[in-house]
Formats: sequence, C-alpha cells, structure tokens
Amino acid sequence: MNQPTPAIVPQSAVRPLPRWALWLLCIAYIVPGFIGRDPWRGADMTAFGYMQELAQGHTGWLAPLLGGLPPETDGLLPYWLGAWALQTIAPLLSPEMAVRAPFIVLLCLTLLAAWYGIYYLARSPGAQPVAFAFGGEAQPADYARAMADAGLLALLASLGLAQPSHETTSYLTQLFCTTLVFFGLAAAPHRTALPLLALSAGLAGLVLSGAPALALLYGLGGGAMCLADTTSPPEERRRSHAFALALLLMAVAATGLAWLLDLWRWRMDWPQDNDKEWSSLARLLLWFTWPTWPLALWTLWRWRRQILNRRLHRHLLLPLWFVLVSVGATLFTLPSDRALLLGLPALAALAAFALPTLRRSVAALVDWFTLLFFSVSAIAIWVVWISLQTGVPAKPAANVAKLAPGFMPSFSALALAIAVAASAAWCALVWWRAGRHRTAIWKSLVLPATGATLSWLLLMTLWLPMLDYARSDAPQMQALAASAGRPACMHMHGLDRNQIAALQYHGQLRLLPLSASSAECPWLVVAPDDPDDKKPPEPPPDLTSWTLHARQARPTDRKDLLTLSLYRRDAP
Repeated sequence: MNQPTPAIVPQSAVRPLPRWALWLLCIAYIVPGFIGRDPWRGADMTAFGYMQELAQGHTGWLAPLLGGLPPETDGLLPYWLGAWALQTIAPLLSPEMAVRAPFIVLLCLTLLAAWYGIYYLARSPGAQPVAFAFGGEAQPADYARAMADAGLLALLASLGLAQPSHETTSYLTQLFCTTLVFFGLAAAPHRTALPLLALSAGLAGLVLSGAPALALLYGLGGGAMCLADTTSPPEERRRSHAFALALLLMAVAATGLAWLLDLWRWRMDWPQDNDKEWSSLARLLLWFTWPTWPLALWTLWRWRRQILNRRLHRHLLLPLWFVLVSVGATLFTLPSDRALLLGLPALAALAAFALPTLRRSVAALVDWFTLLFFSVSAIAIWVVWISLQTGVPAKPAANVAKLAPGFMPSFSALALAIAVAASAAWCALVWWRAGRHRTAIWKSLVLPATGATLSWLLLMTLWLPMLDYARSDAPQMQALAASAGRPACMHMHGLDRNQIAALQYHGQLRLLPLSASSAECPWLVVAPDDPDDKKPPEPPPDLTSWTLHARQARPTDRKDLLTLSLYRRDAP
C-alpha cells in the first residue's frame, strides 16, 4: 500500500514525450559545440596538449608532461581517452575532432544514465502518486517514464551544463562517472548486474578522473542508504544489504587505486581564500543551476514530511546526497563551477519530483519567464549576426570590432539554415505550449529545455566564428610563428600549460626549455611572470645574447600577462 504523498497524478498526465522530439532535442544540444571550432583556451586547450603528447609518445602514460609540467588536475582518464582517439581515428578526422569523439559518447551516455536513474527513482514505492478511490491514478511504469522525461528536460535546461559538457576535460568524465554512480544506486532495488557494473565503472572512473574523494563519499553515502532500508520487503532488504557490502568493497578498492596512482591531494580552498567571495558563489549557484534549483527547493518543501519520517525515501534522499556533496565541493574546492557541474543530474531529479505538486500559477510563471528570457536571448543573437553581415544596425558590429579587433565576419549557408530551422521550431513550440496542453506532467519543462538548447545552438552556429576568434589562441600563436618565419622549433621561458599547448598546435612548433642549448633554434618566446601566482617566480632569463624581435598580444585581450615576447639569438 502506498504511503500518503503530495503527488496527485492521473493517468492522463503521464503520456510520454514523443521519442522523436526527445531524441531531436538531445542531438541539437550535443552536436553544437563539438564541431567546427578550435580548442578553446584554458582547460580545453591544455587537455588537448597533453593528449597530443601522449599520442605522439613524448611522455609517459602514468605521469604525462607538457613542456616539462605535470597536469594541474590529477585525472588520467580524459588524457588517455583523447590520446587513444588520436592514435586510432585521427587519420580519418582532424586532431581536435578526433579527441572529441569519445567525449561526445560520454555526453550521450551521461544523458542516458540520468534518464534511467530518474526512471528507477520514480519507480520507488515512496515516489508513487496517491491512489484514487475509484482508480485512474497514474500507473507506475507510465509515471516513471514521464518523470524521467521531465528530469532529462530539467538537466538540458540547466544553464551551467552547456559549455563544460562540450569540453574535452576531466570534468566531463567526472560528470559521466558521477551519473553512472547515481544510476547504479537508483536502480539497485530493481536490478542487480547492471547497477553493479555501473557502480564499479563509475567509482573507478571518478578515481582515474581525479576525484577519489567524491568516489569515496558517493560510495559511503550510497552504502549507508542501502543499510538504512529497514521497511522494504525482505527480498529487497537483502538486495540492499548486499549492495551495501559491495559498495564498501568498491570504496576500499577505489581508495587503494587512488593511493597506488598517487592521486590523493588536499584541495580544500576556504571561501575567504583566493578572493573566493560569498557573493560570487551565490551568483554561481543562482545562474549555473537555473532553472532546476527553484523546483528542487519546491520538491524539498512539498515532500518534507516524507523526508523527515522514518521510512527511507530513495527518490528524495539519494539525489539530495549527491547535491549536498556537489555544493560542498563547490564551496571548498576550485574551480567552483566545475564542482557544481557534478550535481546537475541529481538536481534535475529533484526538480522533476516538483512537477506532481506544482500549482498551475507557478507553472504559468515558469512558462512566461522562460518564454521572455530565451526569446529575448535568441533575438539578441540574431540582431548581432545580422549587424555583422549587413552593417545594420551599426552599433552591434561596432561593438564587436572594438572587442575583437581583426575579426572578419564570414557567412555559412549551413549555419544559417540550421539557425533558421531551430528558430522556427521554437516559434512552433511556443504556439503549441500556448494551446490547451495542460495534462502532460512534463509540460512545464519543455520551454526551459528547448530555450536553453536554442540559445546554445544559435551561439554555436551564428556566433561560432566570432566566439572561436575570441576564445581560441590561434590568432596570437599563428601571428607569433609567422613573425619568426614559421620555424620548426623555439626555446621557451615562463609559458603556462595552455600557452605551451597552443603554441605547439597552432604554431606547429617544437618547444624546448631555455636551458636546452640548440643552434637549430635561434628563437625564444618569453611570457611575463604572474604576480598573483602563489608559486615562486622563475629566475629571470639571461637575455644578454638575445634581441627582442616582436611582442604579440591576444587580439581580444590586452592584458600584459598574455603578451608574449619573441627574441632572436644574436649572431656570433
């Protein structure tokens, strides 16, 4: 017999979201951002540099180096994936596209694992809606499928998911492994082999992705929930206790693997350190997780009696534990946004369970806000693109020329066709939503998910050349190599990991340390010291035998720290 819950859902409200529409939405979200761009500066470019070094055999697989520097993050798995892709499919694709192939698969599997995790949580006895006196309540399988559709829509609607999920970094592998663990714990009461496989792969993957502490916390928390299940039928309790033992063994194995690979690091960073202010953290929590966090809070409020009673409600406590771990990592580790990324699937699950209790006025408010926000965003993207192509209106094009000097707009018929089709689909969806379609339980999340996908797709089609010019190191590094006559190699001093990777890739150069004397390399590139860097600065180079040849800044950023100096060795 179902316990009383705040969910009142008739069978008419759990009709499935059309599969073709859901698949099309996922494709429109996944593909843009992976195709047609250079590696972007920062973590994306740095990871690509390590992958190339591994694939070319220039460094060891267990201790990769780039210009003599180890990675800033300890995860080895993303570098291995990219290097294996370079070695196997690079002849068929460009290097930057080859390394993205396994990460495209990871993002697809992340969305799939999130859907099934929410599905099995919705099959929990405590998650079932109230049984009607004369029948007609939602059937468990149909209800779970509709809730999983809603949860996936909530995940796609999360504003913070877009860029990090399209980078070839350890954070996407951590997101995938976290979602695997989430799915394994959610499906544990219903299945055996697949959840065990997902848990073992997810925990090991978290360790190899540089997050052994999260693997330990997820394992211990999941095991505690399995042991706390004292009210289920005897067969389910035995299964839960067996999973608790398995999780304990997996957590011990993950700890041993991290110790063996020397992946344990103290990374606590208190909010008062490193200019990590509470106000910026609050803004991050507000926008990075929008619009799931208001719905998640609504879920906790409406289901509060179920959370506080003695019965274990997995559909609430399991995602809540994942969210709390993620928020804790956000507050006390760096980078904060990447730590918060790992909590988005669980936050989407909590948001989905708000829908059976959502009032019509609240649902209408969500729809109107979403409609205005994403419609205005899409119009702004179109206006700037039209200005760049035609010069009318003139102000947006002038702003772009000021912010990105040297950028030359280009036209792509394919990008225009995709953008027009996406915008037309958005207008059709708004027309559909304005009609009398009030029964489907997932209806309130259709506009947020589609609006976020539309904005991301327009940015990655109409604005892609401009964003690529601004976010890529190609203009600076290619100009630097061209000013030296495109030599085969250069000496370097003071370059960070991103600059080394970018100069090697975009400049097609072999970089040598300044201490490595080579008559074949009469060129030297020097980066200024960073006064905010906590590491002791390198000794100033001896430039008595070198003559300054050029200084090259990034076109879109005039900071002195990003200006590279090029020297030529004096003739003997």
